[in-house]
Amino acid sequence: MTAARWSGAWARPLTDDRGPAEVDVLVPTVGRPAELATTLAGLAAQTDVDLRLVLSDQSAGQDAAAEPAVASMLRVLEAQGRPVTLLAHPERRGLAEHRQHLLDHATAPAVLYLDDDVWLEPGTVRRMLDALRDLGCGFVGSAVQGLSYLQDRRPHETAVFEPWDGPVVPEVVRRGTAGFDRLSLHNAANPAHVAAELDVETGGWVPYRVAWVGACVVYDRAALEQVGGFRFWDALPPQHSGEDVVAQWRVMERFGGAGILPSGAVHLESPTTVTDRRVDAPDVLFDDHETAPHHR
Repeated sequence: MTAARWSGAWARPLTDDRGPAEVDVLVPTVGRPAELATTLAGLAAQTDVDLRLVLSDQSAGQDAAAEPAVASMLRVLEAQGRPVTLLAHPERRGLAEHRQHLLDHATAPAVLYLDDDVWLEPGTVRRMLDALRDLGCGFVGSAVQGLSYLQDRRPHETAVFEPWDGPVVPEVVRRGTAGFDRLSLHNAANPAHVAAELDVETGGWVPYRVAWVGACVVYDRAALEQVGGFRFWDALPPQHSGEDVVAQWRVMERFGGAGILPSGAVHLESPTTVTDRRVDAPDVLFDDHETAPHHR
């Protein structure tokens, strides 16, 4: 593991003999420079992990990387010794296609899909990678939590919490199965409330069963590639949601997947840029009556 360079070394020349990073952080963005800058600031605070940033911008008529706050955070990452790859991807063919575009540029053994409106507590990426390695599964997620709901406790939604007792094993989740009901765990500030009851030591983590995890998920890249990644994008109309659910369900049934608590991921609670949700990708790609998806 190579930690980020501290500020006393920022002005020193970088060497060119580094191999692939431990994790590629894949960030899709469109038209949200303030949120993106906050996301990158949280990423720069992950000083205990060797990472590379791959940022793909679909903003219309503007360059997100040229916005002052975003540009400043990119310079911090580069000064820390973190490689930054900037991609312009103006043609909008849907969320799944954009995620596959990012995956096509990944080289690290692990890939962290991080949405452009998520702040990470220092140490979060390290804990996610440790969990991915220790659990030996296909993905590990840190569910985003909205801290405006911190006083809104919802025991009726968190009652489905189930820690992984023993190894993480493959499982099939579909609409209508018991596993699907776990989706309520990630509403509002539910992850923070469940974590508070677990009394986990600082820096520790507890794995638990999920329906899926949005916005902050690290995959074993080989596992994600083996199930086809997001190459199913061409079976969907450009306006869709749920592409991450499809990928995770396919990984889960082959390699298993888990969430970890405490999460450390905070949703910025900005308005979504995905306003047309009439097409839900799992409904298009999965038959609710089958026990396995059609791999493409």
